[in-house]
Amino acid sequence: MENAITDADIITELKVMNDEKIEDAFYRNLEFGTGGLRGVIGAGTNRMNIYTVAKASQGLANHLKKSVEKPSIVIGYDSRIKSDVFAKVAAGVFVANGIKVNIWPVLMPVSTVSYAIRYLHASAGVMITASHNPSKYNGYKVYGSDGCQITTEAAKVIFSEIKKLDIFKDVKNSDFETEIANGNIQYISEEVYTTFIKEVKNQSLLYGDKVDKSVAIVYSPLNGTGLKPVIRVLNEMGYSNITIVKEQEQPDGNFPTCPYPNPEIKEAMELGIEYAKECDADLFLATDPDCDRVGIAVKNRDEKYELLTGNQIGMLLLDYICGQRQKHGKMPGDPVMVKTIVTMDMAEQIASHYGLQTINVLTGFKFIGEQIGYLEQQGKVSSFVFGFEESHGYLTSTYIRDKDGVGAAYMICEMFSFYKTKGVSLLEKLEELYRTYGYCMNTLHSYEFDGSAGLTKMQSIMKVFRGDIKKFGNKKIINLLDYELGLDDLPKSNVLKFLLEDNCSIVVRPSGTEPKIKVYISVSAENKRIAESVETELLKSVEEYLK
Repeated sequence: MENAITDADIITELKVMNDEKIEDAFYRNLEFGTGGLRGVIGAGTNRMNIYTVAKASQGLANHLKKSVEKPSIVIGYDSRIKSDVFAKVAAGVFVANGIKVNIWPVLMPVSTVSYAIRYLHASAGVMITASHNPSKYNGYKVYGSDGCQITTEAAKVIFSEIKKLDIFKDVKNSDFETEIANGNIQYISEEVYTTFIKEVKNQSLLYGDKVDKSVAIVYSPLNGTGLKPVIRVLNEMGYSNITIVKEQEQPDGNFPTCPYPNPEIKEAMELGIEYAKECDADLFLATDPDCDRVGIAVKNRDEKYELLTGNQIGMLLLDYICGQRQKHGKMPGDPVMVKTIVTMDMAEQIASHYGLQTINVLTGFKFIGEQIGYLEQQGKVSSFVFGFEESHGYLTSTYIRDKDGVGAAYMICEMFSFYKTKGVSLLEKLEELYRTYGYCMNTLHSYEFDGSAGLTKMQSIMKVFRGDIKKFGNKKIINLLDYELGLDDLPKSNVLKFLLEDNCSIVVRPSGTEPKIKVYISVSAENKRIAESVETELLKSVEEYLK
């Protein structure tokens, strides 16, 4: 405690901690992985605070100095509690180590960090965010010079540098405001932001097709970073009939009306749907706090608003993009679609229909960005047509190397208005896809295991799943894919995929960013009613192993 004297909040917290809280806060160091750092904000080595952020920054700085002659870095931050503070602390560490710092002057979406790294030819990037987690969390995402989140090997190297450091003695610091005044830390210019917006607008696939842009849209940035860039893009592309959810309009890391600010879940979308009802809107659109995920709700035949899953949105976008490219002769040679192994397999059928090769990667958009890099090395970067993951992350081109909620929000609005002009709703278009490729349902279920006891419990559960299980419900297991063995040339990862009879599957994996085990269930069936019944039966069987 005698060393932690810089942050008054931490001093106050340390003074009142009981033994149980001390155990949870200090039982381990916050682990640095492919997602960087993510944890609860507070005092302790297992927490996000100015000391753990500074230590991680020093480790990254040491790595950059060893691998790059004149290193530079891009820093961004979102609306979360202490995001701006952590960004400035990181900047002070990097500049104290002789690394040139470029920082966004205001909070920005995560995609602008990926974009600015490549635009400014920086060596690396850091985004302070915990994405869609509850307000008590924050995080520290690291990007490489390619604008892609670091993957497994890079994370190991950086983590090895971090582990060498004493959190107080070995970290260099410099005052942010002083270094700004001296010009050693520079704010990223408006020109970079405007060029990013231009790249997003260039994603349009209308190629002269006329659509009704007067559609009524309700939008919520869920108190995050999406407001200015999303509204700017939509307005500049002709969408002006937009109502913003007032309570969720301005940045607020407490997320007062959406405690779990994730557009994947109903609770976060409820207020926006109420707005949509009041406005009789055509489309409700929401982005998460760092604006890399997008969720939507549209009217069904009963005039009620229905949330679409990340898989459904992704399949609709894939079909729209491919259809427009094919219609206008814009499909590249050797076209490629990249998705994660937990994303709906039906997407592969759509891709195949249009002549696209599908590349399946591990969970995490960083692995999709990595594939774009491989295509670039082969001189085939233009072959990339679309990348998506079931957790509402989409990328329609290669201007960045991470999912982009700004670009996805725009493309969803364009797709929606394109079909509406033809008198077709997104749900009707989805039904058409099911008729063509067969009905498929994917669901995600998360189970939380907090603290050191929770970590032990999760490890035990994964061992049980690797045991001799013959079936789930009434479905026999045909094959078990254990990605910890390094399957299909993919990095080793603690992920299990059970292939079941009747083209069903179950994926079980611990989250890389939260104390959770995630279960993904995929069911193919004649119709929705049968699929729901099978899914319920499978889930009940899986949950027996989670107790």
